[in-house]
Amino acid sequence: MNIHCLGINHNTAPLALRETLAFTPHQLNASLARLGCGQDANRRLIRECVILSTCNRVEIYAVGDENIFPALENFLAEVRGISPREFSSAAYRLLDSEAVHHLLRVAAGLDSLVLGEPQILGQVADAYAAARQHGVAGKVLSRLFQTAIHAGKRARTETAIGRNPASISSVAVSLIANAVPTLQKAHILVVGAGEMAELAVEALRKRGVSRITVANRTLEKAKNLAGRWNGRAAALESLPELLTQADVVITSTAAPHTIISRQMVEKAMRSRPSRPLVLMDIALPRDVETGVETIPRVERFDIAALSAHLESSLAQRKAEIPAVEAILAEEQAAFLDYLATLELVPIITQIRKQADAIRQTELQKAIRRMPDLSPEARQQLDLLTQSIVKKILHSPTIRLREVAGTPLAADYANLTRGLFGLD
Repeated sequence: MNIHCLGINHNTAPLALRETLAFTPHQLNASLARLGCGQDANRRLIRECVILSTCNRVEIYAVGDENIFPALENFLAEVRGISPREFSSAAYRLLDSEAVHHLLRVAAGLDSLVLGEPQILGQVADAYAAARQHGVAGKVLSRLFQTAIHAGKRARTETAIGRNPASISSVAVSLIANAVPTLQKAHILVVGAGEMAELAVEALRKRGVSRITVANRTLEKAKNLAGRWNGRAAALESLPELLTQADVVITSTAAPHTIISRQMVEKAMRSRPSRPLVLMDIALPRDVETGVETIPRVERFDIAALSAHLESSLAQRKAEIPAVEAILAEEQAAFLDYLATLELVPIITQIRKQADAIRQTELQKAIRRMPDLSPEARQQLDLLTQSIVKKILHSPTIRLREVAGTPLAADYANLTRGLFGLD
């Protein structure tokens, strides 16, 4: 029985290949159902299976009695409709303890594009839940994924691996929160409607901000972004008026020149003499003219300041890696102990069955040579032989149970199979 992991991720495959292999929720359920119903030709080799598919990785965890990587590659190729040659060179193949360690690192956020990111733990849990729903996560993978989820939770509660913001947008919102204590009540103006703007709006909403206006050169894009977060849309032409209303301005346009000038900010501040203004410029090239921070009650951050804070945040997260690895080592050792126990218990059962079969065969031979034995005497002989077998097997059984949770378990398992002629 071996644990396999076949996968690609952001380190081994380009985005186009990851997109080709990624599963939508419907495709994931259909593929698991195909295995669960025994409709897939590879099911004979794949005893258990969990598929983890995110924007940065596609991984198949499986249990088989032999090397089943070819079967996993065929399965992945068939359900995604491509040739194995298209992903074979980009795929990693991890076996047993390597596969276990990899999944624990994934769940803890150590293998993520953004170190310590929180979303992956939920994605691991969802992958396991889907496999259980379709009946393809058996005893081994269930215990493995439960261990990984527990390890990921420990990493986030016992270390600071996920406590510092680690993206430009999250750092920007973190700095805004420090600069504006009453952020939840603040009026936020987002200038631009691209990916960075969307991430910023999402981070703001998570902090309880409700008054959000999105201004963009294309009004339709502004409406689309604002509508997703119950915000208000505005045309970029109304920017001077919007500056007088906002408490915080986040800019992330693709304009080749500044769109908020010192003169524009000075005019806006004259109409709001007692209200401060925070300008968060996360565009490159910059949207806000440098020097506006010298205007009274105006604070400006740009990409350079954010990068410095981001490097600091990532450095703090990286400093937590040894502590996280120590947690993962504990969890991996506990799982491997369980796995060793799982392997030795059937061996003990097989030995007992084998011994009892021999006992019964020899007992029947003896009884046939003593036809005058009474039923009571036959019963006594049966109990006697049972007792003898139990006493003979007692010490070996105790020893096997003692080593079940140690590094010697695999050696004892192989030796016992050889000595007793077990499968």
